[in-house]
Amino acid sequence: MSEKELEDKPTTIDNPLSSSVFTFNAKYISYLHTFFAYSSFIAALIVGSYLHYYKIVQNASYGYPDEWFPSVSATIGDRYPERSVFQIIIALTAGPRFLLLIFNFISLFRKNCYLPYVALIAGTLRTFTAGGWMYITSTDDHDAHDVFMISYMVLTIPWTVCTTLLSPKGSCQRKGRFYSAVLFFGTIVPLIYWFIQHKVHVRPGAYSIYAYFEWGLIFFDILFDSWSAIDFSSIEISISGKGIELLQVKQPSKTEEKPIEIKKPADEFTDIEVIVNLINSYIYWSVTTSLILCIWYFPLWHMGISGYEAAILSFFLAPIFLIIPFIRNFFISHPSITRTLTVIFGVGAYKVPDPEQRLLVITAGTVFGVISVVTEFSAVSTYPKKLNSYISTFILGVLTTSIFKYLCFSNNPIWPIMHKENGGYNAIGIFLGLLAAFFTPKQEKSTIAVTSNSNGSSLILAALGFGGYYFSIQSYLTDSGTLALWTWEGFPIKGPTPVTGALLHFVAIIVAVVITIRSHPNLFSGMSYNLIVGGGSAFVLFKYRDWLGYAGAVVYTFYLVSIGPMIWNSIKGHNIGVAFFLGYFFSIVFALASVWIVAYAFVPGGPLLRERTDIVLSGSYSLILAGVLNYNLRKGELTKVKFSSPKSLKQTLTIVTALSALAISIFIKRYPTEPYRPYNEESKSFTAGIWCVHFGLDNDMWSSEVRMRDLIRDAEIDIIGLLESDTQRLIGGNRDFTQTIAEDLGMYVDYGPGPNKHTWGAALLSKFPIIQSTHHLLPSPVGELAPAIHATLDIYGELVDVVVFHSGQEEDVEDRRLQSLGIQEIMGNSTRPLVLLSYLVTEPLQGNYNTYVSEKSRVYDIDSTDWDRWCEYILFRELKKVAYARISRSTITDTELQVAKFKIMSDEERNDDDLQFYYGNNFVDEEVIDENLRMPQMFRGDGVRGHRYHVFDEPRYFAQEKWQIQQQEEEQQEEEQQEEEHQEEQQEVEYEEQEEQNNDE
Repeated sequence: MSEKELEDKPTTIDNPLSSSVFTFNAKYISYLHTFFAYSSFIAALIVGSYLHYYKIVQNASYGYPDEWFPSVSATIGDRYPERSVFQIIIALTAGPRFLLLIFNFISLFRKNCYLPYVALIAGTLRTFTAGGWMYITSTDDHDAHDVFMISYMVLTIPWTVCTTLLSPKGSCQRKGRFYSAVLFFGTIVPLIYWFIQHKVHVRPGAYSIYAYFEWGLIFFDILFDSWSAIDFSSIEISISGKGIELLQVKQPSKTEEKPIEIKKPADEFTDIEVIVNLINSYIYWSVTTSLILCIWYFPLWHMGISGYEAAILSFFLAPIFLIIPFIRNFFISHPSITRTLTVIFGVGAYKVPDPEQRLLVITAGTVFGVISVVTEFSAVSTYPKKLNSYISTFILGVLTTSIFKYLCFSNNPIWPIMHKENGGYNAIGIFLGLLAAFFTPKQEKSTIAVTSNSNGSSLILAALGFGGYYFSIQSYLTDSGTLALWTWEGFPIKGPTPVTGALLHFVAIIVAVVITIRSHPNLFSGMSYNLIVGGGSAFVLFKYRDWLGYAGAVVYTFYLVSIGPMIWNSIKGHNIGVAFFLGYFFSIVFALASVWIVAYAFVPGGPLLRERTDIVLSGSYSLILAGVLNYNLRKGELTKVKFSSPKSLKQTLTIVTALSALAISIFIKRYPTEPYRPYNEESKSFTAGIWCVHFGLDNDMWSSEVRMRDLIRDAEIDIIGLLESDTQRLIGGNRDFTQTIAEDLGMYVDYGPGPNKHTWGAALLSKFPIIQSTHHLLPSPVGELAPAIHATLDIYGELVDVVVFHSGQEEDVEDRRLQSLGIQEIMGNSTRPLVLLSYLVTEPLQGNYNTYVSEKSRVYDIDSTDWDRWCEYILFRELKKVAYARISRSTITDTELQVAKFKIMSDEERNDDDLQFYYGNNFVDEEVIDENLRMPQMFRGDGVRGHRYHVFDEPRYFAQEKWQIQQQEEEQQEEEQQEEEHQEEQQEVEYEEQEEQNNDE
């Protein structure tokens, strides 16, 4: 049917043929095509990863763990049943696909123009070539597969160009097609690069990165075709006794439009609705922060990229479903559904014991959480007062999260790494979350709308602003101790601690929320405010330490909250699916960058961002400025809009008053008031320990600080060094597990180099007062940074130095040599009794061990006969060694706990060389030690809770004898070597004498 005939058709949607059997809008053709196309690939990926993960990531050069993500071809064509699943669903796409080609031709047809015909021919041929590479896989016939694939790519060029040019100028679908095509063809460049890295350079992991871009091509290809739904929405298909007829949807004229007057009460939330929004926001932040924390578990145990990191894509892929109007309108009309699913999957994931399965469930919860926020924003965006209130509760949800973490020593009690045994309140979280989900307010549609075409603002700027804003909120404000530890420099305390700094953090958020709820966003829109207050406070936070640096942190916190209404208002009026898709994408880019700055030794391209916190902080701030600029482009149209109301202000003040009272109560409860006492004060002894705790996540992905606390308590450890302890960053959940241990056991704590120092962390906990401490970053020209704490403790009136140290990884030999020299110098320059609690990455009596234990460092090994060590060592000097043991870790971490008991030497003993040697490396039988100085007996035999004493597999006296035999053999070999050298020298002398005699003759 020609365009003219279509226009002249008298029948409209308002008056369908009386004999019509079935009438539907043509846009559903596009919906079906998009749904089946995406579903076929996603279903194959899910089935393949579940059944044959290790096989489908395998290629000709590498397998798991070098390769971790399957290519499209391996997913859809290599194995049963995923191949069959894909081919069945993709076959269902054929019908909508050919109808899509026909209706694209009809809706975009222009007289005297060849482009519609080129598009139809190219699209048809492209469809057949798609069937070729989909049904003939590289395993079946590699050459045929490649020919069809290349043909498909070539035909995509005329298809995308013609379809885009035929789209109405300035329309949403034209912009969408243009950006989709740019992303599609732009992805080809890195795709080729990584294919060369895989095929030519045979680089491990290259094929998995190539696969990311290959899947990106699929995604953007289908996205391009999905925009046809907008064109098709003006066509109705009627099936009747007369056949199939196309009916043009009657478009109401502008003169007939009657704007619906919005009643004043409709632009304000009720008190119950505000409380519901607050609980929903708390649930949202709890779920989304837990996803990144749980993703972190997998590269920890794989020591590199694991493939599970792909779960983070759920953040920005979730909004893409909302591009489809039907799905978007459905979720807007039924907000309780997404909120309920967020609670069930996000909070309820703790019921899934298997870490891999739990991550998948949390990912689903995150998807629905993101969809709920985006659709609810869309629903309230045309109601200024509701929007302002919604933004406030969104930030108050962050504040609530932070306060509850403050209550629970920086752990969120409803995270899926928590359960009843380690302090979780998951069941209460599920109950409150479901209750709030049930009462989530449903918004009425409004005729008031702001379109991006008329206000001059930019969708890209809006997305950039949201990306920087969201990353900053998530990284810096979700825990009250994060920025306090950015400024932490050790003892004596000259700045805030996570306990004392929290109140200022809360005050900054509360004051900013109250000001924004009662003011117009224009108040903070000036560039002078954003540059001086925002940029200046960020600079002070980055540059300075102690209270001055924390002053910058507090002001920057205020700034991030204050610009929230501008960021959100700059988005409204744009396509929310695209805007939030890009916005979350930019936030993820910075989230990954915040990981790369410390994990540079384990990730591709890591050295580019090594230790570049400045880039991450300034980059995210720059993105925020883009959002502010975008708001200013449309500020004029919003100047006369009233955002505040007395009712919203009263509701906000009520909430912040309750949260403030809770925060102050927690502060009073947690503030230390009594000095701490050691375990063995009567015997004047102390026990020191070293433990690498693997970021506070146990083997089964549960938070482990409670189990750590119990073992430290039962082992009666007075001083302990904890390694791999820096979790006050996004990937660690912005938490600090040393708080639980220190406050429950009554210990002073030095967190060590903060999260802005790019280390994996070293912390010191002590029952004795820490008089002074200094943080060190040992030389690390290639590998990971090696943190150290040099602290002076007051132990029974004697000043004793304690050094906690984590050496670099095994591969970086020169790093470890330089680090051993650095620690040797620290120990050598100390004039006090000293204990080194360390992770040295060396074998006993070999290599760098002899730098640590040397005449310059003047320290003894706690037990040089303990040959079964590799990483953890306790070294000491000018102290009486009383006992030494190693305690098995159970499933808490991957490293045992080493402990040693000491007594302070008298001056007479310190000057007695024989006595000092006796208390040095010699083995001391427990029978000669007083009972009150012996190690706890509960760990003997099978021990408790999986913890027991162990040193060697054989009895100790056999180990001692074995070591003595080894020493005798080495001495004998040395004597034989010296004798051989002496004989060689004697022979050489005799030969020279014989030569001289011959010359004389």
